[in-house]
Amino acid sequence: MAAILVVEDNKNTQLLTKARLQPYFEVVCAEDGFEALDIIYARHIDLIVSDIMMPNMDGFELLGRIRSEGFNTPVLMLTAKQTLDNKREAYNCGADDYVTKPVDYEELLLRINALLRRAKIATDRQITVGKLTIDEAEHTAVYNGKPILLSRKEFDLIYKFLSYPGKIFTKKQLLDEVWGLDSECTEDTIKTHINRLRNKLAECDEFEITTIKGFGYKLEVAEAYKK
Repeated sequence: MAAILVVEDNKNTQLLTKARLQPYFEVVCAEDGFEALDIIYARHIDLIVSDIMMPNMDGFELLGRIRSEGFNTPVLMLTAKQTLDNKREAYNCGADDYVTKPVDYEELLLRINALLRRAKIATDRQITVGKLTIDEAEHTAVYNGKPILLSRKEFDLIYKFLSYPGKIFTKKQLLDEVWGLDSECTEDTIKTHINRLRNKLAECDEFEITTIKGFGYKLEVAEAYKK
């Protein structure tokens, strides 16, 4: 179970956030940046949810300390500060996401899960959905114990789709990010590679690569395999 550190000086908000997250995570709490640092130094934390306006050491100072000391722990800022300048400062300090109060806890949970999933992918360089495992380090794809032979571009496409399930990628994005900005390939190249992927992964009922007409593609994970 992932360990979440909630840094919040408002006791009511702290207790409510903890109550909403505790069914899914191990939750520990701190009331300011100093207390949060003590916890971070003492034990492993998978993700930090931090307010900005706090006594002694505010959220920006905490974030700066964490990043300057080499911690790559995902940090989600949860705050009443809603201006673009506040958001810019948070991201410049190293925040991974920014959510404003009042809190929609369903959205907060979705964002936390997305950050945890991406952090795991970045660390393991491996994605598993149901019976499919793709390993970026080894450049392998295995379904139900059997290897699937993918070209480099096919592998890069499925790795990108599975890293961001539900996200719509335009054809231009895929050309730029998978083939490169200087590539002379056309949108027909993407279509060909997507069709090959669909054929090679035809046995996978864990997800589907769908076409967004006139726009691009997205990968939808089947409900039974969503985390």
